[in-house]
Amino acid sequence: MGTAGTELPPPDIDARIGQAVRLLEQASALLITAGAGMGVDSGLPDFRGSEGFWRAYPALGRRGLRFAEVASPHTFIDNPALAWGFYGHRLKLYRNTTPHDGFRLLLDTARRMPEGAFVFTSNVDGQFQQAGFAGRSLYECHGSIHHLQCQHGCTRQIWPADLDPVIDEEHCLWLGALPACPACGGLARPNILMFGDADWLSSRSAQQAARLRAWLATTSRLLVVELGAGTAVPTVRQFGHSLHAPVLRINPREAALPAGISGVCLPLGALDALRRICHA
Repeated sequence: MGTAGTELPPPDIDARIGQAVRLLEQASALLITAGAGMGVDSGLPDFRGSEGFWRAYPALGRRGLRFAEVASPHTFIDNPALAWGFYGHRLKLYRNTTPHDGFRLLLDTARRMPEGAFVFTSNVDGQFQQAGFAGRSLYECHGSIHHLQCQHGCTRQIWPADLDPVIDEEHCLWLGALPACPACGGLARPNILMFGDADWLSSRSAQQAARLRAWLATTSRLLVVELGAGTAVPTVRQFGHSLHAPVLRINPREAALPAGISGVCLPLGALDALRRICHA
């Protein structure tokens, strides 16, 4: 994760790393919960604030468009070439980004858990699958950019995003024919929960959620390892807290654990923290 705005590691960081190691040694099952900060060490933008979003997408900055305005089903209605310029660029970026080594370290740790591991993430980038995590042990609570649905809702079908995006990056516009629904021929959109979205098809994510609930029922000594999940969109944090299990929170900016939640907080980036833990 980037250094700007991050907290300096506290003087007792080595002691905290030791506590994190003991939590992992005591656990029989691992729930990895991840927000946008997990991908920053891979070079992915986290859209933190309008300024960060506009640095990643200067064409949208010139228009004064904020993330919540672009990541909206209304943009697919009002300006589909712009909407697909944004999401097509992201699809291409995520496909071409190699997950950082922290994913491998997590996967190695998960494979040693007697009762296994599961991933709960608000990220739509598919980085966990690309890093080797099994799709059946993954819950993408906001959907996936690698799957599509009909913008017009003609069908409940969800299908893979077999697209080859060609983007005018200077203007953030999709070039050529827009992605189409195979059923009606109308506009397709990513199967992602957007801002102000009443039309997201959640059936794929609901199946993932059911598998997660079934797995949680089999665990005895669960540890939640939370990485890069902030408070702006608190879905990931709230889910981890709801399980009443110890939390290992890794976050360079918002690391503190609230009252009533046991565990360890590490004000570090994901890759740095995971490397330190595995070295210890």
